[in-house]
Amino acid sequence: MWALILIWAANFSVVKAALIDFEPLAFNAARFVLASALMLVFLRHTGGLPRFKRSEWPVLVGLGLLGNTLYQVLFIFGIDGTLAGNSALILGTVPAYVAVLSSWLGHERLGTKTWVGVALSLVGVALVVWGSARVEFGQATVRGDLLMVAAAIGWSLYTVGSSPLVRRYGALPVTSVTLWIGTVGLVLISVPSLSSQSWTVISWASWAGLLYSGAFSIAVAYLLWYYGVRHMGSTRTALYSNAIPIVALAIAWLTLGETPGWLQLLGAVAIVIGVTLSREKGVKRGDKKGAVAGDHPFSENEGLEALDRRV
Repeated sequence: MWALILIWAANFSVVKAALIDFEPLAFNAARFVLASALMLVFLRHTGGLPRFKRSEWPVLVGLGLLGNTLYQVLFIFGIDGTLAGNSALILGTVPAYVAVLSSWLGHERLGTKTWVGVALSLVGVALVVWGSARVEFGQATVRGDLLMVAAAIGWSLYTVGSSPLVRRYGALPVTSVTLWIGTVGLVLISVPSLSSQSWTVISWASWAGLLYSGAFSIAVAYLLWYYGVRHMGSTRTALYSNAIPIVALAIAWLTLGETPGWLQLLGAVAIVIGVTLSREKGVKRGDKKGAVAGDHPFSENEGLEALDRRV
């Protein structure tokens, strides 16, 4: 799990550094083609795809475009326009958004701790955005931060929307199919960027960043994630993932020189505490005794098996 934390936490700085040479959409399209190929190899060695119902394919297409095309466009332009540390902290609030969406959809009734956690997470995001604007002396980081907020909401919608299919078929098949669909969408909208990209001026470090972000932060990270869920359970795996934003902030500080201000650090603390509280199990609608294993949005049957693939 600590290997997974390091892989995902470092990915923010890796992507940020690679975008010095790559155009955002060209980078995203290339890394997702690589990730899709690796996922195909992995899936073939784990039993292949189930037969989805014909009526489910429109839903799969919509989820693929939402969770892998739209989300990735928001992510890549967001991280290009703000700090790597900010991106990690803002995306760390996804569990809070998932909890709110689950409540609105009537999946569960959230307890007081969860609502306090959601509020703390949102306060933390506000502190991060405000703090980075002050640290950067008015540079345009706010736009990138807001794109990251939109990306977090988009990924939350994908997580909640994919839950019924994940429960029916498992996370790996659903994630793989939506990944492939989203990759097609990414490549299509990235054709102009791929054509205008100056491929000969890309440094070896940026090529390594593309390889790392496509192979390790997606394909290899999936294997580690499944291993954690299988051997430790979803709750402990989720708690480990809470450390990702903090580790990412530290890596961005050490590698990119993104020295966080005190408002960002305060926001980071608020986000971590808020996300930890928001992962508390809610009460299922109509159940006065409390939630069962599959009720929480980050249980094995829902959020965790939808994969915490936000990077």
